[in-house]
Amino acid sequence: MQQSKLISYGIIAFMIFMVLMMFSQSTFITVQPGERGVLFKRFGDGLIKDHIYEPGFHVVAPWNDMYVYQVREQTLEEEMEVLSRNGLNIKVDVTIRLNPKYNQIGDLHEKFGRDYMMTLVRAETRSAVRDVIGQFEPEELYSSKRDQVQNLIQEKLEASLDANFIDLKATLIRDIELPAKVRDAIEVKIEAEQSALKYKYILQQEEQEAQRKIIEAKAKSEANAIISKSLTENILKDKGIEATLELANSPNSKIIIVGGSDNGGLPMILGNN
Repeated sequence: MQQSKLISYGIIAFMIFMVLMMFSQSTFITVQPGERGVLFKRFGDGLIKDHIYEPGFHVVAPWNDMYVYQVREQTLEEEMEVLSRNGLNIKVDVTIRLNPKYNQIGDLHEKFGRDYMMTLVRAETRSAVRDVIGQFEPEELYSSKRDQVQNLIQEKLEASLDANFIDLKATLIRDIELPAKVRDAIEVKIEAEQSALKYKYILQQEEQEAQRKIIEAKAKSEANAIISKSLTENILKDKGIEATLELANSPNSKIIIVGGSDNGGLPMILGNN
């Protein structure tokens, strides 16, 4: 009889222990750092969106549910094929960094649930990339407009995610891949344009050099004309006499004839050693 009672007490104690264990798993909840929680009251007001549970230990009635969300910055990498403005298939590899808004976890849970990265973020990312890439030609995507494309995707995606309780931190285009034939054609065209620019630069340099020489020649011509007008016959004779006197003092001068008729009356020097 005593043994039967012990067995009965043991069974009751075990059942109580199991009930406590079940209750403890749903009653005592720890929200970790980098997480936030939102409570759903099954027999009360439903989802409590205006009260967000911070990291720490929380006691929740076993009939209620706590939904815990990761609010640290997360990364989504998306590879996709989209059409350019002229209908060409372009492969784009995009990375975005984001996190849920801490104080709007309840709204996010109500509208999208825990799978918001796929149902919201991925869908909006693909839509924004398609819309922006479709505005550009392949050549623009390959060379000059890549930064502009990235900024436009960021702006469009930021607006849509912000309205849906997500903070977008950054949008990065890791790669834009064109079909090989198109890429080769673009590279040939770019090389030709660079060669044309180089040739144009050379022509400009040559033209500038020619203009410089023309200006220099005109300046010399004008200077000579001014000098010619200022040199009278008497001035030239005076200059000739001064030069003759200087030569006469040279040890190499032997005979000086002044007033020769063949040279306009200028002195002549003969007999240099």
